[in-house]
Amino acid sequence: MGHSLEVPTFFEPSTGAVRDAVTRALAEDLSPLGDITSSLLPSDASGTAVFRAREVGVLAGRSCAAESFSQIDDTVRLEWSADDGDVLESGQVFGRVSGLLVSMLAAERTALNFMCHLSGVASLTRKYVTEAAVGGSTTVWDTGKTLPGLRVLEKAAVRAGGGRNHRGNLSEWVMLKDNHLAAIGITEAIRRARVSWPGRTVEVEADRLDQVEEATRAGADLILLDNMSPEAAAEAVRLVDQLVGEARRPLLEASGGISLENIHSYSVIGVDLISIGRITQSAPALDIGLDYSPGAEW
Repeated sequence: MGHSLEVPTFFEPSTGAVRDAVTRALAEDLSPLGDITSSLLPSDASGTAVFRAREVGVLAGRSCAAESFSQIDDTVRLEWSADDGDVLESGQVFGRVSGLLVSMLAAERTALNFMCHLSGVASLTRKYVTEAAVGGSTTVWDTGKTLPGLRVLEKAAVRAGGGRNHRGNLSEWVMLKDNHLAAIGITEAIRRARVSWPGRTVEVEADRLDQVEEATRAGADLILLDNMSPEAAAEAVRLVDQLVGEARRPLLEASGGISLENIHSYSVIGVDLISIGRITQSAPALDIGLDYSPGAEW
């Protein structure tokens, strides 16, 4: 019986994104001659291998691992005892794969590359979410700083770690950054956005209080407080609250220079969101191995 992908959960990327990414990764690993080392093995050798966490972390990327084996050989069988979003302990076995050894070895590196990287993203995200939750109620989310071709997968891993997602790409909403504003200014940029893209979220990057005030008065939906200290960001929150009074205020996002050591200082000042590029851009991989047992039964 072949393996098929499960219906995606909130923590999983779309099936199409998984399939496309795995197809590219396998081509990269196996072109042009396939796994020439495994071709030396008996073609009928089979057994079972187990996925084992070698350090504590949060699991992500199961669908990519499953797709890796499925594309190589749809008779390979896979079983999980943990879900994306679950905390793994060091030494914990959380999955088993069974089938022909040549098939398992051909898919092994690709499956582990995805799972180690995406679990690393989920694990680092969980650390930031945990620190932000101490005395605060701010949502931690990602940025557009993702590895090319892996954005959908990494954003799913952020969700598995307890974070939430910023816009998926440049088409989702209007985000006016410093280079845009240098050309047309905040008020005019927001006016043009409302005319050209009615109904779309309009976000404005601001690194000074006068920009925060202009963006608020011009009707921005979301204001990014860029590279502000906790004290400056707190002053921006107070300014916006004063400007809007009882009306609905724009969402306020703190971003830039935020670390595990200082995120708590931002989470308690009244910002709605904290965006962190490093959770996708530079998360260390989680150490996960696949250990094979010759002749083992399913």
